[in-house]
Amino acid sequence: MLDFLNSIEFWHWWVLAALLIGIEVFAPSTVLLWPGIAAVVVGLVLAAGADLGWETQVLLFAVLSVASLVSWRLYAKSRPTLTEDPELNRRGQRYIGRTFTLKHPIDDNQGRLQVDGIIWKIEGENLEAGNRVKVVGIDGTILKVEPE
Repeated sequence: MLDFLNSIEFWHWWVLAALLIGIEVFAPSTVLLWPGIAAVVVGLVLAAGADLGWETQVLLFAVLSVASLVSWRLYAKSRPTLTEDPELNRRGQRYIGRTFTLKHPIDDNQGRLQVDGIIWKIEGENLEAGNRVKVVGIDGTILKVEPE
């Protein structure tokens, strides 16, 4: 095994890069893309004539993998993807500001409200069925309501 490690050449890193990026193509998550790019860079360093031991190569690969992943995450976080529906996966946020009629009373400051075919737990003042309430906030899966 040590013989193989001591004889690692640039093209070994490029094969590893091709494997990692190839897996990324079939399992898109961008997690393996960054180690793949790091493997390409280590291969380029070796192809440029650097005489690095396998320990240094692996260390360089690890550092570049982490650095590229962290850099991408910071870049992506600072430039969020604009979408036509920013609250797509936050359904409760869509209801803030909307007004609904209670079909069931609110007792002990808790009740339920059917909105767009989904029954939500609600919290607010005790009210009888038929009253109108406005959604003013959300706490997890509980809509906060107040009388209109």
